[in-house]
Amino acid sequence: PLATQYLWDRLGAERGYSGPNASSPAGCGNGSAAAEPLRQEVEALVSHWNLCINLGGFFVGLFSVTLFGPWSDSVGRRPALVLPAVGMAIQAAVYLLVMYLQLHVAYFLLGRLLSGLLGDYNLILASCFAYVADTSDKRARTFRVAILEACLGVAGMLASIGGGQWRKAQGYINPFWLVLAASLAATLYAAFCLQESVKQQKPAKLLTLSHYKAVYRLYTAPACLSSRRKLALYSLAFFLLVTVHFGTKDLFVLYELGSPLCWAPDLIGYGSAASYLAYLGSLGGLRLLQLCLEDTWVAEIGLISNISGLVVISLATTTPLMFTGYGILFLSMAATPVIRAKLSKLVSETEQGALFASVACVEGLCSLVATGVFNSLYPATLHFMRGFPFLFGAIILLIPAAIIGWIEIWDSNQDYSHFTEASLSPADG
Repeated sequence: PLATQYLWDRLGAERGYSGPNASSPAGCGNGSAAAEPLRQEVEALVSHWNLCINLGGFFVGLFSVTLFGPWSDSVGRRPALVLPAVGMAIQAAVYLLVMYLQLHVAYFLLGRLLSGLLGDYNLILASCFAYVADTSDKRARTFRVAILEACLGVAGMLASIGGGQWRKAQGYINPFWLVLAASLAATLYAAFCLQESVKQQKPAKLLTLSHYKAVYRLYTAPACLSSRRKLALYSLAFFLLVTVHFGTKDLFVLYELGSPLCWAPDLIGYGSAASYLAYLGSLGGLRLLQLCLEDTWVAEIGLISNISGLVVISLATTTPLMFTGYGILFLSMAATPVIRAKLSKLVSETEQGALFASVACVEGLCSLVATGVFNSLYPATLHFMRGFPFLFGAIILLIPAAIIGWIEIWDSNQDYSHFTEASLSPADG
């Protein structure tokens, strides 16, 4: 968020725009009519640069993640954690140079490309989830993955609240020094402290097409046709679920800034914290529900929470109703760790890196699709229903709910038929 705000302030200053910044409720009549065209120009420029930076990072990262992920199945997870941490440190250093020397904002794209070459954020995610899969048995894996998902939520909550207040007090440079320091600390930890999780390491060439073929074989060459079908269906469910999550999350602030809510920055901060608390609520709920339910039905309850919360938010016209929607979302993040764990259980121990590399690429694609679809849908539907994108997201989530339920019912029928055959075979003999 700080990088986007820096682009807003920098590009606005270059064009002489001194109106409300990105955190001010401009949609509630705080801006003058004369400044409106200039504000729209700055918004368009910020959106343009954000799109270029995100697209550049995604397409470069697409090739590096699917290269380093399968490679880590042979050489170990530590190199695949060190490289992206170094890349993110380089990106932070480039951003700091832009700020200190007032370089052109195009250098932000250079920093993102350099980070993308080394795997970027998606490779860190892929390697961490593969590490958890390496070090946990199948029974405990779902909860271990949920803990990792909760770490994302806690980190996001701290960054949203702390980063915004720090920028307000001291500007942009000091927070980005923390980003650089954290990336370097992660690099040193992965290189010297983290125990390797791949049991049978072996040397492997890095620059070879065999790593890309390993990802391709995941979806085309499993020995069992049902495993291949499940991989494809769970990946589709994951894509739709994460796309809705990213798309609606992008719109929360815009929705809260506009009429009739007209939230001030402090309320927006509380709303952001409430949305991130869903990660912790889902972790606790998952642990409790696993005591009496199968993972699949825990995921279905999580999806019901997500759908219900989005419907309430789509109709919210008052602050209490908006926070009620956030409250109903408290189990909304329970489905994604279940899907990740089920995907992990469908492949062998030597394919975890390739699997989570492909999942990370799907997650990057989700971010791009969500930005395009939901950010286009919001202005197009303002004239008849401001909350329509949230209602649209709730309807889309019915598809992964149906997919997950169908797979569980199909598996149960298969198990029942095998049990029946086994019990009848002695009598037939």
